This record gives sequence, C-alpha cells and structure tokens, in this order.
Amino acid sequence: MGKVIAGMTMSLDGFVNDAKGNVQELNPDFAELHEVPSFQKMIKNTGAAIMGRHTYEMADPFMWANDDYEFQTPIFVLTHTPPKKHPKGNGKLSFTFITGGIESAVARAKKAAGDKDIQVIGASTIQQLLNAGLCDYLQIDLMPVLLGEGLRLLENLDTENIKLERIKVEQATSFRTRITFRVTKP
Repeated sequence: MGKVIAGMTMSLDGFVNDAKGNVQELNPDFAELHEVPSFQKMIKNTGAAIMGRHTYEMADPFMWANDDYEFQTPIFVLTHTPPKKHPKGNGKLSFTFITGGIESAVARAKKAAGDKDIQVIGASTIQQLLNAGLCDYLQIDLMPVLLGEGLRLLENLDTENIKLERIKVEQATSFRTRITFRVTKP
C-alpha cells in the first residue's frame, strides 16, 4: 500500500504564502523543480492527491486542471460546500469534493491510489491530516526567503501526539532545500 505524504513549500520563517496570499516568492524555481529526478519520481509514484478548497481555488481551477498539471490522478478536495461547477478532468485527472472530513478523504484517496502514494497539499489540510494521525511522511521544501507574515504551515497542531524523524535532507533545486520526515507516534 502506498504512503500518505504531506508536503509544501515554506519560507525560512515558516510561511506557505505571504500576507496577501501569494506564493510567487516561494516558487522562483518552479520550472527547474519539474525537471528534478526526485520530483519526477514523486509524480510517477502518486496515485491520488488531497487538497483543501482554498488550495484548489488559489488559481483558477479551470486554467490549471488540465493535461499540464503534475498530478494526473484523482484529486480529492476537502470542502464544506462543493462548487456548482468544476473542471471535468481528462480521464486521468478528476475531482471529487469531500464534505465528510479528512478521514473520509484519505479513505477515498487510498482506494483510488491502490498501491501508489497519496500526496496531500494545503496548510489546513495538512494540519488536519497530522492531527488525525493519518500522515506517513511530511516533506518540507524550504526556500531562502523571509516573508514576515502570511499563512503558517506548522500551527494548530496537536504537538503532543506528533513526532517527526528526519530521514532525508537534499538540495532539490538551486534554491530549494527539501527535508523529509517520517511521522511517528510518541
């Protein structure tokens, strides 16, 4: 069975976007990242993705949800209210809106992914995943920028019940340092 892997890009001071919700400063190497062998391997090993509604709507989903999106898999979007319209997908990439919480999203994603991994993105979604004890690995891409304010990834966590074991540190691109942690129970 595949692993549940939560991952995001973060500034050195812990933010996943700036005060206006922008992520541009965190992704100056986005084209370079897509060429990195470990990124290509991650895409190949991914069988499903989970994201929150905010992440889904950060950019117009009718623009990014196409054949160019890296995860050509079923995508499960956590939300309180599904949108009236959403992209149809392309036979590989599809959207399912989950209103039953993170446990339901993980169960559906595991079924869809089979023996492949599940990638989880979005700060609130990752926080819910960690708090529910459903995360196998946490992957943080650190960028050498200081945003000063914005949305923090590592807050609202039940730190008493989440323990991390660093298993890998790598220079992913000329800007980006990737740290991978195994999530263990205390």
